Amino acid sequence: MTTANTVTTPTTAAATSPRIALITGGSRGLGRNAALHVARRGIDVVLTYRSQQAEAQAVVDEIRQSGARAAALQLDVGDSGSFPAFAQALKQTLKQHWQRERFDHLVNNAGLGHYAPLADTTEAQFDELMRVHLKGPFFLTQALLPLLQDGGSVLNVSSGLARFAMPGYGAYAAMKGGVEVLTRYMAKEFGARGIRVNTLAPGAIETDFGGGTVRDNAEVNAFVASVTALGRVGLPDDIGPVVASLLSDDSRWVNAQRVEASGGMFV
Repeated sequence: MTTANTVTTPTTAAATSPRIALITGGSRGLGRNAALHVARRGIDVVLTYRSQQAEAQAVVDEIRQSGARAAALQLDVGDSGSFPAFAQALKQTLKQHWQRERFDHLVNNAGLGHYAPLADTTEAQFDELMRVHLKGPFFLTQALLPLLQDGGSVLNVSSGLARFAMPGYGAYAAMKGGVEVLTRYMAKEFGARGIRVNTLAPGAIETDFGGGTVRDNAEVNAFVASVTALGRVGLPDDIGPVVASLLSDDSRWVNAQRVEASGGMFV
């Protein structure tokens, strides 16, 4: 549920208006890394967190040290009923700290993982994955469209698992497959406003996602490295720069595309 809790950096009116990116799930993992790299590109950041306000504050502080400005808002992307209130909180934050009514880039990154064979996946697990990974990005993007700047962009985070199959991730990958289809439809429908929409599909990355299995399980780590053309497991710093590049003007003609950053996993 969206609350009024907001973590911000002290700001003053800027002579020019910087671009602003909203990154969901930006307090840890790939979202945190993306937020830091986006800020290094000179783009200010609003990040969301579900419950870890202290972690969000730490990211905001680090972004501030890089010379960009930042704010953090609480959001549960699995609770679509909270999105209208979140949109209002975002609108107030933009006005208060940037003297702006709109932001430029939306990164639908927040997520969670369940490992279970299809035969053992519960309906509750399936529904949670659906709410967070498919319904959430759909209706959050819808709710924020009035605040998204014409000529901006949306980046939906998918997974390499939508291309290759590994037992135990069927329900998760199905949601990400839906996200990739949704991306193309968004690109088609938002194009009249000059809004680009793309998918970023990371491969296996050493983070705490899914309990940190790829990072902490030596056997899993070695297996992933063995099926990756570049011979190692991905790191967060392999993904953040890709996010920053896809939001930048360097990618202004990249639209409706699926960009996989997996080091050549299962090629």
